[in-house]
Amino acid sequence: SIAPMDALYKLFVEDEVVLLKTNPVCEHVGPLLEDAFAPLVDRGYFAIVYGGAHEGAYAAAHALTGSLHVTGSDATYDAIVWGASEEERTKNRAEGTPKNTRPFTAELGCVTPVLVVPGPWSEADLVYQARHVASMVTQNASFNCNAAKVLVMARGWLQREAFLEHLHAELAKVPRRKAYYPGAERRHRSFFEAYPNATPLGPSDVAPETLPWTVIPDVPARAGEHALTHEAFCGVLAEVTLDLADETAGFSRDPYPDAERFLAKAVPFVNERVWGTLSCILLAHPTTLDAHGGAIERAITELRYGAVAVNCWAGLVYGLVVPPWGAYPGHTREAITSGTGFVHNTSLFDHPEKTVVRAPFRTFPKLPYFSDHKAMKSLAKALMAVEARPGLGELWDLVKASLRG
Repeated sequence: SIAPMDALYKLFVEDEVVLLKTNPVCEHVGPLLEDAFAPLVDRGYFAIVYGGAHEGAYAAAHALTGSLHVTGSDATYDAIVWGASEEERTKNRAEGTPKNTRPFTAELGCVTPVLVVPGPWSEADLVYQARHVASMVTQNASFNCNAAKVLVMARGWLQREAFLEHLHAELAKVPRRKAYYPGAERRHRSFFEAYPNATPLGPSDVAPETLPWTVIPDVPARAGEHALTHEAFCGVLAEVTLDLADETAGFSRDPYPDAERFLAKAVPFVNERVWGTLSCILLAHPTTLDAHGGAIERAITELRYGAVAVNCWAGLVYGLVVPPWGAYPGHTREAITSGTGFVHNTSLFDHPEKTVVRAPFRTFPKLPYFSDHKAMKSLAKALMAVEARPGLGELWDLVKASLRG
């Protein structure tokens, strides 16, 4: 979905013709996009080319190319702007002479944190949110730039241990997916090398070319920590517990006042020590939202992320398409991090800073990205039918598929 949505933004919002170079992983989608975009292809406004880094570099440097956009990694961006080799990039940065000076927008990933705000969660809440977070990790085999990567909790929260137990159990239930994205095995191995206590979950006798969902307990909340500064882009979740005891004499185990102390510590932690500014998730019980609405709103305002999802996965911000999607403004080409500029933005907001999407603490019917959704295929088909031929019959089929989830 990334390539067509980025192309549509460039075509209709920025009024540019588009040459799309596909990611080799997704080349099989190219012919389908050519069919879908046929009116634009026929008129010479849109074309697709295929290949790897060599073809991409040629297109990016071509005399007819006026501007660039990439959804991918910061390494790809740096190679285009500063040079293919580390030596060339270092030299060009030091001299302030970029290799490619074209206007360049980019969405480049993130180590997406999930802030679990202390509150009075019931057993049903714990099970639901454990399944929720597990789905944020496992959807698309975790090959999402907005996949949950760092779980941030408060030490002293009464339900913390129970929540972790439920989360590990839910991850262990999810069948492993093929690790189809290049480099996944190497990246996965690097986290085991950095953290000997990393724990694979689920059965060991599994199909080849899959990787276990993996949690890393007790990751220190210090600057430069590997799990906080490297996007895994595979099924790895780091668990960080912030110590709030130094915030007050006589630390209280009451989850209500702890919520404000947690946010006061968690927001600067993720802003300053967790890599990336693309997406962030905040989970808060309705009682906590009511009792500490001011602190929650202050936290949303202060979070330096282009997407803040409250009680839902940040992938929903991306999937809705209407809201702007992109990194928090302020990155430079010398330190591009999560990128620059926005896409989607169907409402054509000028100079957006961030998108905030809010959802109920527990939803019914089940959201389609949940890993245990029982009718995902029929739901997808029904949704496509509603988009293609809106009508009462198609809407009823969508409702039925949603309820079967």
